[in-house]
Amino acid sequence: MNLTTFRNTIVGAATWGLLATAACAPITTYSGYQAIDAAPSDVKAGVDTKSIVRGRLGSPSATSTFDPNVWFYINQVKEVTAFRKAKVASRNVVAVTFDKDSEQVTRVDRFTLRDGKVIAFNGRETPTRGRELTIFEQLIGTVGRGTMLPQQDQGVPGNRPGDRR
Repeated sequence: MNLTTFRNTIVGAATWGLLATAACAPITTYSGYQAIDAAPSDVKAGVDTKSIVRGRLGSPSATSTFDPNVWFYINQVKEVTAFRKAKVASRNVVAVTFDKDSEQVTRVDRFTLRDGKVIAFNGRETPTRGRELTIFEQLIGTVGRGTMLPQQDQGVPGNRPGDRR
């Protein structure tokens, strides 16, 4: 084996090694609120108002369902490595609470991924009253009901569309 062949083999192996290492590098995805000029953590309770917060930070990522005076600024970072499932690397939630009357910031809460709770959803179905129909009963169950024909009494007061009495 001469020197040129040996060098080409080493260069080829190093190239394949670098490509294999690059394939395993995680792909990082940023989503949610991206702080440009000011961060939500810069909001001060008792000093800033709703208009100042909106002017400095923009619209919130979400507002509270039950109280429109609570704004949330949310961002998270996900990492995906090769063919594995995406993993949330970090999550930041800043909840800004405003006074209803004066619209001043009363509270600023910061939450991270450690503050979150894992919820186990129940995937079972809720049983309903009645009985289950077989495929044959479903196929011939509507024969003779006249559901294929237009209903004549749809314009009569007291009847709802699709009501079969």
